[in-house]
Amino acid sequence: MTQPVTLGGRPMMPPPGAPAEELLVARFRAHARRLFWSALVLIGVCGATAYLYDNLPAPYENWMLLCAAGAVLVLLVAVPFVRWMSRSYTITTRRVILRDGLGSRSRREFSHTRGYTIAVRRGPLQRLWGAGTITLSNGVDAPLRLQNVPSVNLVHETLADQVEVNQILAHRDAQHPMGS
Repeated sequence: MTQPVTLGGRPMMPPPGAPAEELLVARFRAHARRLFWSALVLIGVCGATAYLYDNLPAPYENWMLLCAAGAVLVLLVAVPFVRWMSRSYTITTRRVILRDGLGSRSRREFSHTRGYTIAVRRGPLQRLWGAGTITLSNGVDAPLRLQNVPSVNLVHETLADQVEVNQILAHRDAQHPMGS
């Protein structure tokens, strides 16, 4: 079932004074290009281990090869993957949320209603992959950095639209209090 939309393509706004429910707009992680080297290491270690198994010189044994391969895989494949998985970004109709960490999770939020500036920075490799770093700053709190955001232009437009809609709703609700 679809929501009725206005001519501008935005969903219809709730009536003045009615609370707008918080909806999920997007949930994503940093661009996975950082895992490229981990994938190459995984392929290389698996190939080297298969080739060297039962072909090692005299003082070395197969269990030593398997332990070394396991240590390399943990350090160069599993740790970067878990680090990448531990950070996520969520955009809702009310706020932007950054979650980071595994054991002790940290969480930062920016409200669309308060408004903030959106700065986009893209390096040469980020341009190649369509990614970028978005910095949100409201002038009061420390800036919120969304690093290596995939489809950075789409996310930038979405954030700008959410700020605009939330500020319109806040202004409208301030003009028409609930009791009038």
